[in-house]
Amino acid sequence: MERVQEGLAAAVDPAVRQRIAQTLQQLTAMTVEVSEPRASGELRRLVLRSLIHAFFRVRVEYLERLPQKPAIFAVNHLHHIDPFLLLSEIPAQPYYYILGDARTLYNKWWKRRILSFAGGVIPLARIWKEELAVIAEAKAGRQDLLELATAIEENVPTGGDIPTLRQIDRIVLTILARGDGIVLFPEGRLGETEGKLHVPLKRGTVIYALKSGVPIVPVALIGTHDLFLGKQLTVRFGQPLYFSHSTTSKRQEVDAVVLAVQDAMLALLPTNYQEPTGIKLLRNFLNHLFW
Repeated sequence: MERVQEGLAAAVDPAVRQRIAQTLQQLTAMTVEVSEPRASGELRRLVLRSLIHAFFRVRVEYLERLPQKPAIFAVNHLHHIDPFLLLSEIPAQPYYYILGDARTLYNKWWKRRILSFAGGVIPLARIWKEELAVIAEAKAGRQDLLELATAIEENVPTGGDIPTLRQIDRIVLTILARGDGIVLFPEGRLGETEGKLHVPLKRGTVIYALKSGVPIVPVALIGTHDLFLGKQLTVRFGQPLYFSHSTTSKRQEVDAVVLAVQDAMLALLPTNYQEPTGIKLLRNFLNHLFW
């Protein structure tokens, strides 16, 4: 319930709304040959790496597998730190954009400050599963949730309307066509357990790859579900997956590629992850810092 309350607060926050609208306007202008403001990849990486490494130990595995050309990273998603962690460790070139939840990216002043400076974010305004659960409970008779559910329905965009989806599609395909890369979280939601994926994966990652002709790189993030000071976080890269370029793939073809990506991501995840025990300094602070 706390997350739902915070999500609603972000949805009605003028600063969050303004940042989302301004970023989408800049990205949309990019589709007609107007470059959006962004920091260099080297500077962005330095800023984020300084932040992440101040709190955690980071292990990067198989970085040499990354192709020299742009790709789509298909990444599992355990915590809101994930995009910041990944951008802090990948090479500065090619330049990679993050397609992520708008309210999660902009709900805190320091995130808005960093991301406004750094750029490289495609904010996706959408309703959360926790919010859908509140609405469902209210409709099922929970009178104590009725006011909250009504506020969610009135203020939180679903992200599923056709104009929004088409706008995001144009932005993503323009980015890929001009030689930059994209980071996507194909589960479409936060995971709840280390070493697990929410399946089936969303098809968007595969559709973008087939339409653009760029490879998909599976990536596993390990250890980010529960944060504390000094914890080791692991970024593990898989072999790039190449598929035939196709702008009109059939549903069956897309589903086959989704399964291939899913298998590649699962192969990177640990099968026997053990959460560290003992004193966990700043656990509450760090878990909420990146919400």
